[in-house]
Amino acid sequence: MLEINRQQRLSEMEIRLIGWAVNQMLAESSKNYEGFSESERYASELGTWIDEQLDASEPKLLLPDRLISRGRLFSSMIPFLLVCEQAESGRASFGELEKLLRTFLAEDVLIIPLKEQEWLILGPASLIHDAQSGERDEEEEESLEESLASIAFGLHEMLASEWMGDCHLAISHPISPANSIIGTTALLRETVHLGRAFHIGANIHLPWLLHLERLLNTIPEAHRIKFVEQALKRTDAFLDPEILTTLETFFALDCNVSETAKKLYIHRNTLLYRLDKLKQETELDVRQFRDAVLVKIILLLYKVTKRA
Repeated sequence: MLEINRQQRLSEMEIRLIGWAVNQMLAESSKNYEGFSESERYASELGTWIDEQLDASEPKLLLPDRLISRGRLFSSMIPFLLVCEQAESGRASFGELEKLLRTFLAEDVLIIPLKEQEWLILGPASLIHDAQSGERDEEEEESLEESLASIAFGLHEMLASEWMGDCHLAISHPISPANSIIGTTALLRETVHLGRAFHIGANIHLPWLLHLERLLNTIPEAHRIKFVEQALKRTDAFLDPEILTTLETFFALDCNVSETAKKLYIHRNTLLYRLDKLKQETELDVRQFRDAVLVKIILLLYKVTKRA
C-alpha cells in the first residue's frame, strides 16, 4: 500500500517513481488474468485470497473490502465444494462449468476456483425452498439437512454425467460468505477428505454425518493400526465381503433389521442368521448398542488403516 502525506510536496522525480510503481502493481495484478471475463477475474482473485488464508498460520477471517464490494457476499448462500478427479485444466472449463451451474442452480451462482481441480460454489439459499416445495403433500416436511442432501445429489448427478465424470461434492448449511467463507471452505475440505478416507466409493459428503469420522481422524495413525490389529486378531469375520456389505447396510439404516433385509433383498431370517454367526465368531452382537458402536469403529478404522 502506498501512503502519501498530502501536505508534503513531491519532486518531479518522486512523482515519476510513484507513477512507475503504480503501473507495475497494476500490471502485476492483471497479467495473471489476461483473457479472463470479468466474472472469472473476480472469482479467481477471490479464490487466490481464500487459498492464501487457508495456508496462513493466522488467517484473516473477514473478506477485504475490495472483494466484498464486487460481489453479493452478504446474502445467505449455500456453499458447495467440488473436487474433480480428472486432470483437465480448471481454467479452461470455467465457462462451461458456469453455464451448467447457472442452468441447474440459478443465474446468480458464484463459482470460485481454488486449488487444482477444486471449486467453491455459492448458490442462492432459495434453492432450499424450491427443494422442499417439490415434495409430496402427504409426506412430512423435509428437514434443512435433507433438502441440502437432495440438492447435492441432484447437482452431483448432473456434473458427473454432463461435465467431468468422477467427482466429489460436499455441501454445508447456508452462510453469509463475507463473514464465514474461510471457516466454511476449511470445513468442506475436511469433509471431502474424511469422506474419501472413510467411505471409499462415496462421492457426496455431508459434514453432519461425519462426526465420528472426524473424531477418529484425530487419533494418531500408529494407535489406529494397533487398535484394528487387536480387534481383528481374534477373527477375520469382519473382512468377509458379505459381512462387510451386511454391516454397512445395517448401520446405514439405523440398525433396523427389517429395512436392512429389504435393502439387501434377503429374508429377515437370513439376516438374523448372519448377525448371529457374527456374534458367535466375534462375541459382538450388533443389535446391542454398545457392541454396534464398537463394530462401527472397527469398520471405519479398518478402511483407513488397510491402505497405510
